[in-house]
Amino acid sequence: MEDRILPQKIYLEEYGGDYHRYIDAVYAIFEADFIRHKATFGSHRLNLKFNPLFQDRAYTFYHMTHKGKNENDREPDLRRCECMPWAKPTIENVEKWQLKFWRQARQRSNNRVCICLENEDDVDYFVVLEVRYNYVLLWTAFVGTLSHETTKKMREYNTWKATDGRNINTPDELIYSIQEEIKSKEQQ
Repeated sequence: MEDRILPQKIYLEEYGGDYHRYIDAVYAIFEADFIRHKATFGSHRLNLKFNPLFQDRAYTFYHMTHKGKNENDREPDLRRCECMPWAKPTIENVEKWQLKFWRQARQRSNNRVCICLENEDDVDYFVVLEVRYNYVLLWTAFVGTLSHETTKKMREYNTWKATDGRNINTPDELIYSIQEEIKSKEQQ
């Protein structure tokens, strides 16, 4: 495995505690990494969900920097914001860094891909993608702040790898398998 060189996190304290200046700086990273220069997972360029805009910013940004069950009442999550510089390298270095990635089954969608950046000296960071018929969306990202969160995710990964994922070893294999399943369901 090649050494992981992650960009420095971005902290509110670096902006004198001014949340508005800070969130603008976090958005500038998001904009550079995902709007001006598209990220790729394997050979798949990632799209974003822009609408509904939140505070004149892409909706995906809102999802990657806020937390909460109620979509209309999410709260800023400084840990997510701090790790924004890690999102693109995590997605683009899955194979090089030998990161775990797997298909997630969720109530709303069975077409999600979770990527885990495990960190012995820092928090574990997760990025989630949503696979669609012929494209892939960057969906959200979050920090495993509690050990049971990471344990739950690793159990999910191990279960998937022992069953449906046993023959899937690359991002492209996973995306193609999900898209083929979506296409076959649409033809029924």
